[in-house]
Amino acid sequence: MKIAVAYADGEVFQHFGHTEKFKIYEIEDGKVVSSEIIGSEGSGHGALATLLSKQAVNVLICGGIGGGAQAALEEAGIELCAGASGDADGAVEAYLKGELVNSGANCDHHHGEEHSCHDHEEGHSCHEEGGSEEGGCGEGGCEEGGCGGCAGCHAGPKIEGKNVGKTVRTHYRGTFNDGTQFDSSYDRGEPLEFICGAGMMIPGYDAAVANMEIGEVIDVHLMPSEAYGEADPAAIFTVEIDKLPGSEAASVGQQVYLQNMFGQPFAAKVVAKDERTITFDANHEMAGKELNFRIELVEVLD
Repeated sequence: MKIAVAYADGEVFQHFGHTEKFKIYEIEDGKVVSSEIIGSEGSGHGALATLLSKQAVNVLICGGIGGGAQAALEEAGIELCAGASGDADGAVEAYLKGELVNSGANCDHHHGEEHSCHDHEEGHSCHEEGGSEEGGCGEGGCEEGGCGGCAGCHAGPKIEGKNVGKTVRTHYRGTFNDGTQFDSSYDRGEPLEFICGAGMMIPGYDAAVANMEIGEVIDVHLMPSEAYGEADPAAIFTVEIDKLPGSEAASVGQQVYLQNMFGQPFAAKVVAKDERTITFDANHEMAGKELNFRIELVEVLD
């Protein structure tokens, strides 16, 4: 069995039609025995579905995906689990444990509960009534993918450097200003692979790597504008529970997936709830934070 994940920056990429890489997992007896990263070799749902079919992929895990792509995958006999986000390896493990459940373009892998909501510019309505989207979580969102602050959709200023446009592999350790570590590729034992300057990384990380030498190690401090941006008050919204199927079971602190008018999922965290309403925050968890990275350029592949 083979599982493919739309892949960028070690995480599930949120725009299937623009996926530049897939991570392919070989599964035996319900466990991952090997994995590799491949290029997409094209764009558009037809080309991507064909590529996955040639790779003998059985299951695709991704974030946002349109109806045309779903149809192409169905025709190719590939099972779809859309709506995933976060760590790619973790998403595969969740799927293998039966915790990643697909419902069209909305895949909620938190306790298998399904949540559907469309974020209007004014007010919110449930899935049946249509609406707008979290890429409508303020102007910084990604209209096309509804990505709720994903790492793979940063359209910062164009950067320059000898590594721009090349596939690079870096190790990194990320910390907050108080020294608390929030992530490390060293701990995972696998360098982070991405195309420098392609918008797959947060802007400050991309810019830092652009002129590095192989083997060089640097420390960078990123302001929110160079990382995940400032928190957007418009991304915090309240919905009446009886208009949002499944929300009655959600609890404060839980991350769920809501759905925009195009059927594309986005992540949100439950921040408040009473008997009548529930409040979500669709800002990225790193929004508004200053971040520190120690970066080591391991390899430049092309």
